Parts: sequence; structure tokens; C-alpha cells
Amino acid sequence: MSFATTARDRFSRVCRVFDAPSPAGAAARLSAWALPLAVLAAAIATRLAPAGLLLAISLFAVMAALAVAGLRQAYAHQRLGLCNMVTLGRAALAASLVAPLATTEPLSPEDEWLVVAVATVALALDGIDGWLARRNGLASSFGARFDMEVDAALGLILALLVLASGKLGPWILALGAMRYAYVAAALVLPWLNGSLPEAYRRKAICVVQIAALIALNAPVVTGAPATLLAVAATLALGWSFAIDIVWLARRRRP
Repeated sequence: MSFATTARDRFSRVCRVFDAPSPAGAAARLSAWALPLAVLAAAIATRLAPAGLLLAISLFAVMAALAVAGLRQAYAHQRLGLCNMVTLGRAALAASLVAPLATTEPLSPEDEWLVVAVATVALALDGIDGWLARRNGLASSFGARFDMEVDAALGLILALLVLASGKLGPWILALGAMRYAYVAAALVLPWLNGSLPEAYRRKAICVVQIAALIALNAPVVTGAPATLLAVAATLALGWSFAIDIVWLARRRRP
């Protein structure tokens, strides 16, 4: 038996374990999974900035609590599945990166590369959770929203790290916080909360946004190249939001 076949069989067994109905409920299983993930987040946060450990763990605790609450209220399946566990894992990785923001000490080049590595893993896993959900028949509105909010949090944290590094000015937050600006605008303009059709463009631009922010955190990306990359990614993200806003505006009720 080849290594690939063995690995695939073992992965399938893991999938069956976590996709089995849980007597304690999917929410309880997700809560239990949050504990080892908190240890992972703590380890990364301590390596990056020990002073930010409490901030990182507190952020992950809030993200996990909101996920569990959302699971209890709006999840249509009895099985938790690996998909939601992967998404919570992405949340833990994102939360760990907030640690350097608790101190004014600049990151060393080695730690900046660690930020890049952790964020790259979080981005790579972004495609896996959705695939797992579809593969196991566990796709849900909760899972899609959970995934989107983790993306938004990761983007904002990465943008704040770029700002803290001094590479770019406060305008970089437009790239990291556009999702939150949209949510704030929807409080004033409720029609922005309307349902949007599925669009590959939206997901692709999200990947571009996160990938650009990851690159901007690399110590080798500075000066004019950093500015050009940030401007291009911000314009692309703004263009994507503009398309959705125009679509909703044309269909809003008078």
C-alpha cells in the first residue's frame, strides 16, 4: 500500500469520527475543540509577544463563544464535521497574531516571517473548510458566515500589524476593515443587509486581500512595492464591494 493511499485512508477515518452524530451536540464538540486550539494560539502568541498573550487568548475566547452560540442558534445539522473545526482553527491562528499589537516593541525579522507563515496557513485552510463542508453534506449558512467573519478578523489584524510596523499609514486600514465599515453602514442603511447571490468574484477578491496583507507583513516588502501592492488590493476590494452595493441598491424596496 502506497503512502498516499495510507494517508488517504487515515484521513477518511478521521473524517468519519468527526462527522458522526454527537450525543452531546455539535456545539459541545466545538467547545471541546476550542481548548487545544487555545493552547496553540497561546504558544504562537507567546513566541511573538509574551505581553500580548492575554489579548490573544481573550480574542480567541470571544470568537469561539460567538461560534458556539451561532452553532446552537442557526446550525441545521446534527454533526459538527471537520469543516467547522478547521474554521475554528483558523480563528485560533488569527487570534494569535493580535499579540504583537499589545506592545510597542517592533517585531524582529524572524517574528515577521512567523506572522507570514501563520497567516499563510490560515489562508490555505480557508479553501479546505468549504471543501470539507461540501464533501460531507454539512454546508450551512452558519458555516459560510463563520468563515467570512474569520476572514474579516484575519484581514483586520494583518492590516493593524502593517500599520504598527510603520510601513504604511492609517489608510491601510481601508484594506483590512472594509468589511466592518460595510457592517457599520448597514446599521444606517438596512437595505445593505439584503441577500446577495453567490459570486466567485467575492471569494477571489477576499483571497487577494488576505494574500496582499500577508505579503505586506513580510520584512522584504517595503517602500514603493508595498504601497503599490496595498493600493491595488484596496482598489480591488473596493470594486468588489461597490458591485454588491449597486446590486442591492437597485433591488431595495422603496
